Amino acid sequence: MTPPVPSTTVTAAGPRLVEGRGELSRAVVDALRSGGPPVWAPGRVRDADPWGEDLQLALHLLYELHYRGFDGVDDEREWDPDLLRLRQAMEARFLHALRSELSDAPRSVEEAFAPLLVEPVDLSGSLSRYLETDGELWQLREYAALRSLYHLKEADPHAWVIPRLTGRAKAAMVAIEYDEFGAGRADRVHARLFAELMTDLGLDPTYGRHLDQGPAPLLATVNLMSLFGLHRALRGALVGHFACVEVTSSPGSRRLANAMRRCGAGPAAEHFYAEHVEADAVHEQVVRHEVIGGLLADEPELEADVAFGCAATVLLEDRLALHIREAWERGRSALRRPLPEH
Repeated sequence: MTPPVPSTTVTAAGPRLVEGRGELSRAVVDALRSGGPPVWAPGRVRDADPWGEDLQLALHLLYELHYRGFDGVDDEREWDPDLLRLRQAMEARFLHALRSELSDAPRSVEEAFAPLLVEPVDLSGSLSRYLETDGELWQLREYAALRSLYHLKEADPHAWVIPRLTGRAKAAMVAIEYDEFGAGRADRVHARLFAELMTDLGLDPTYGRHLDQGPAPLLATVNLMSLFGLHRALRGALVGHFACVEVTSSPGSRRLANAMRRCGAGPAAEHFYAEHVEADAVHEQVVRHEVIGGLLADEPELEADVAFGCAATVLLEDRLALHIREAWERGRSALRRPLPEH
């Protein structure tokens, strides 16, 4: 009897592939377009800049196969062994760079989170504070375009940790994610609220639309979540990342809501951040006491991983903020290509 031929499912509604930015990302793009294996020199990953455009884009493209895929790309490529082999090598390069940068970072939860629990008196280096007081509408539009690479799939990477938790930690994580996904109402899903924010700002809210404009420092912040989420061994780091985001979200969201209001960005633009001020203030308490507390009650050996996830998040967010501020201070776009005038 002839065995059945496996079905081939091609994504028709996913985002379009973008052009590569170097040997590694071109190899991924060519492989996804052709259906063949990626072709790359053995030493290329070892020599690649772990923070650079080429490696970060290549990683992002491979991670997206686990989300919505790409227009015209076979869904089976998600688990293609040749693509996974390349991804593993790049992940090792990225993770080594993170651990090297953070070799002196705190290894306890208390030390890692203590600085985040008190709002600094001096906010001169804060990007959200700059946008609140001095930002212009074009800068808010750029900021939204950058952040869309995560916010249009908000909370999705963190959902991967749920089956890896038990007891208190799992129950609390599900409760927070339930809020992130609209508490049962499609019109309140945070990703949809962000799409409405983009519409208010005159931006295309299509998923993945601004990938080609996203620079490496932005891609690294999104890749970090996927790296932690796709590896059970990094579940502690993913919890640390999630907790860091929730702890720091409420004050920053308040400033960004003020910025949207001051610049007349529109009601949906203001609402997205206003929604996060209240919700994340509650989430911050739950994630620290129940998600982290529950996880470490079950697996105390993961404390250093939780602290690492927090420190890595702060590191990459600071790098992104510096990239944006330096670009704006020089009078140029923080995107790889400026947005069309609105």
